[in-house]
Amino acid sequence: MTGGLYTGLFLFSFLVVCESEPTHAGPERMGESHGQQRPIHLTSNWAFQLVNDSLAFSRADSFCRGQFSSLPNLNQSEEREGVKELLQQTQLHSPIWVQNPSKEANKPVALSKQYSQFSALSFSKDSRDGFVRVNTSFPALPSVTVCVRVQWDPEWNEVSTIFSYAAAVFTNEFQLRGQVDMQGRILLAVIIHGKHLPYKASFPNDGAWHHICVMWHRSSGHWAIYVDGERKDTGSDTDTSRDIYADGILILGQDQDSFGGNFTEPFFGNITDLHVWNMTLERRHVLALNACSSIAEEELFGWNLNQLIIHPAVKEMQVLLFCPVVPQQMELQGCKMLQGWTDQLPLLGLTDCSNPLPFICRSSKERYLKMKQMSESQSSQPSAFMNHLMKLSNKSQAVLGQQPPELSNLAQASVLLDVSVQALEDTQEEGLQPTDMVSLIQLLSLAADVPTQPPTDATNQSQENVQELSQHFISVADSIISENNALKWQAIKEVVNGPMDVVKSIDRMVTNLSPRLMGETDHLTVSSPNIKLEVQQQRLQEGSKGLSFCGPETEKHTDIDCISIPHQKIQDLHNNGFHRLTLVNTWYGSLRPLFNPEENITMVPTVTDGSQRYLGTVLGSSVISTTVLGDDQLVSTAVRFQLQHRVQNPIGTVYDPVCAFWDFELAPEAGGWWNTKGCEVVSKQYGHTVCYCNHTTNFALLLQVYEAQRSPENEKALQVLTFIGCGVSLCGLLFTFILFIAVGVPKSDRTTVHKNLIVALGIAELLLMCSDWASADETTCFVVTALLHLFFMASFSWMLVEGLLLWSKVVSVNISEDRRMKLYHIIGWGLPVVIVGVTLAASVDEYKADGHCWLNVKNDTIWAFVGPVVFVLAVNAVVLCRVVMVTVSSARRRAKMLSPSSASKMQTFDLTWAVTRPVLILLPVLGLTWLCGVLVHLSVVVAYVFIALNAFQGLYIFLVYAVYNSEVRNAIKRIKEKRKALSFTNCSQPTSFLPSQRAPITSWGRGALTPSSPETSETSGPPSSTSTSLVIMNESFRKESFVTFSLKSTSGNQVVQLTGYKPSGC
Repeated sequence: MTGGLYTGLFLFSFLVVCESEPTHAGPERMGESHGQQRPIHLTSNWAFQLVNDSLAFSRADSFCRGQFSSLPNLNQSEEREGVKELLQQTQLHSPIWVQNPSKEANKPVALSKQYSQFSALSFSKDSRDGFVRVNTSFPALPSVTVCVRVQWDPEWNEVSTIFSYAAAVFTNEFQLRGQVDMQGRILLAVIIHGKHLPYKASFPNDGAWHHICVMWHRSSGHWAIYVDGERKDTGSDTDTSRDIYADGILILGQDQDSFGGNFTEPFFGNITDLHVWNMTLERRHVLALNACSSIAEEELFGWNLNQLIIHPAVKEMQVLLFCPVVPQQMELQGCKMLQGWTDQLPLLGLTDCSNPLPFICRSSKERYLKMKQMSESQSSQPSAFMNHLMKLSNKSQAVLGQQPPELSNLAQASVLLDVSVQALEDTQEEGLQPTDMVSLIQLLSLAADVPTQPPTDATNQSQENVQELSQHFISVADSIISENNALKWQAIKEVVNGPMDVVKSIDRMVTNLSPRLMGETDHLTVSSPNIKLEVQQQRLQEGSKGLSFCGPETEKHTDIDCISIPHQKIQDLHNNGFHRLTLVNTWYGSLRPLFNPEENITMVPTVTDGSQRYLGTVLGSSVISTTVLGDDQLVSTAVRFQLQHRVQNPIGTVYDPVCAFWDFELAPEAGGWWNTKGCEVVSKQYGHTVCYCNHTTNFALLLQVYEAQRSPENEKALQVLTFIGCGVSLCGLLFTFILFIAVGVPKSDRTTVHKNLIVALGIAELLLMCSDWASADETTCFVVTALLHLFFMASFSWMLVEGLLLWSKVVSVNISEDRRMKLYHIIGWGLPVVIVGVTLAASVDEYKADGHCWLNVKNDTIWAFVGPVVFVLAVNAVVLCRVVMVTVSSARRRAKMLSPSSASKMQTFDLTWAVTRPVLILLPVLGLTWLCGVLVHLSVVVAYVFIALNAFQGLYIFLVYAVYNSEVRNAIKRIKEKRKALSFTNCSQPTSFLPSQRAPITSWGRGALTPSSPETSETSGPPSSTSTSLVIMNESFRKESFVTFSLKSTSGNQVVQLTGYKPSGC
């Protein structure tokens, strides 16, 4: 019942298996193709299918790809055993294709062409007598290949002889001729043993250099003409009774009507790079020669002007010729084949990729079993689409009944696609079933790789036919990727990698057919509801404009998806030797819903400041692609594209766009994955994002989803609070620095460290306040970023010095003050300069973030700031803990010594609070309040606390080091008292009662207790009977290094209060 359709359409690429299920690993028969059964061998993880139809490597690879499988690579032992057992069971002993290491699709080549310099000969129209004789002796030739590069004179349109080989007994032994046809193309024909074969092979009469190879083999009578690496004409209708005669004469540029004379039909133009072999070359050899590469085969004659007899009318010249890049290196080296087995190991070899060989397709066992299940379901209960297709199949039974493992020509592919489009239109209401989608995806894969031979009247492969095939191809693809099929894509995910398989087939189809699509037109558009395909062609010249492409306009979105190649990149292509540019653009509007939303796209978050919690990444736009062909070869160039956001923001979430492309090679077994390499965001708007990528492929926007932790009102409030805090902090730092200079605070290591911290932190906060204005200019923003990095690093470095200095006041360190200050300056200023310098040298191109003046958080550059900061905070935390332990222990011991009988729980609490309070005041000075930064994403309250503690850090320093600093207050007091004393002019010694700036300090050594001087007490008033000061000297340092405890009466209890480290509150 299903035979007409099933064998017609399905068996091109869809597995049809018998009803029996194998109970163990072994061969299994599948549906017929070409009247024979294809064996299947199952192992624990793989399924191997033998296709005994011999195909060229590219066609075999295409067939397996259409089966959602691949050629085996024989890397794993299970794979080797599976292939070996299948070949043994089928008793196949001929070589088979296996996977090449470089089997991936053609990659775009670099932006520039490759050129080589040659010595050439110019045949001018000034004389019809010019010729060149090859001064070489030729043996009898059972096979021959002649390759030469020619540049045809565009103004000459008569029959011309490129070369002629004549023997004494027969003049027209071997000859290559050309003439201009009505369309202005150069047609080539070969003469073998006097038989003039038809003019068929051709190349454009464009004045450019073209590489031509002509070959003949006696045993088969086979001959071929290659032009620019492609076989343009071939046949086998020649005389095979004899070799080409020996001892002949090879003449360039003239036809020999007699042996070595009577020249006619001259050639006008230029000739170079002539080579002759007494063998027929393989296609890979021709490709290598066309690419200006040498081959290992020994030649009868190689291009050498010294071995030529040149007529005076022929002039020597030097030329620079373009050497095309071969898209796949394996075409030069040959393709890999399995020849047999040696000691259980495969014996591999290389052969011409165009040779036909049988092959094995390998797929996962899970995929094979799923395809088998779907096939049995379709056989027993065909869908509405399949039933209708069976009715239409009678219209093309001759084509459908061939059942080949490939589509052999464009006509066959066009008929299959046409029938499929009719069936899709007639069953639009019923829709496609998952099995229908699998079959159509396989059909597209086969049709994308259909051979494109030169058009002839017999095959009727005109430009209109190719355009019609393209329209049918897009229509079928559109029906598969329709949004209505989103759930069905989930049903076939075990078989098909995803909707990007359809995109890949479209890319291959357009690249394959682009030379035939355009013809003489320079613009072609093929549209469907979900796909828009546009092909543009442009002759490159000085001042060529840039090319652009936009998707269809929609009512829902004001922004349009567009992609363009900048004008400068087009000019670069022209400057690097390209003459014609073909731009293939495709827009896909319905792919986003087809990706499984539950499969999160793995990507590093771009927002790392803690303001938002990362939830995942989703596809958030249409997909737009560009393929660039320079002179019909793939090239890579930079593109700029704009894509609109097609995802609505749910309440409580925000999106951050990321420019990405689909990389088919990133995860080959899964069909590829998203990649961001070489792409960057140019600008972000509310409805769209502009991107720049340094290569061409399929592009899209990935939207990173974040849970909004703060409302816009809170964000605005925090921004205002930060600005106000920085302003207040800057004023506090400025006032503190002025006070240190103006009031004459005694010079010490403490005051020096404080001043450096104030300078570093003040400059950093000033730069931070100005960074928004600097972001408008790229250069200024870069400089501000580097300075922000430097001075914030310096701020934290001096915070580290503050911690080290505090440690030295509590823990004895045997180091002099001069050496200590040198070390402090190296840490405070030298270390930040080194860190910033190394960071700039290592990542100058990726140093600054996009859109604002700060370090780039999308790479490792940010760690040049975060790493040192974390280290400083860790060290200062240890210092603070140590200081707390020492001061609390010392205070308790002193309190007990002063009042051992009256100690109580209340006294212990008061003592602990008196010691802990100044330590808490030191937290912002040591930078430990920055530890709140790692918690800001937990709550907006923490964000406010973080801003309050750090934006107002300068204010804290002003209060601690100026307002509550006993040295500053004493200095101010002395100034006031000095001014007051000067007002008493009747006093003989107005200043004799003033205390000195450095009053002697009475130390407490080994248990001796003496009251301190009034100058070192916490208050400036006279000492009372209930107040006593205790001074602990650090004898390893000078007399400034001390800790003072003030014993005061508080509610009848004596309390020890820490007033050391000079600031009275610290």
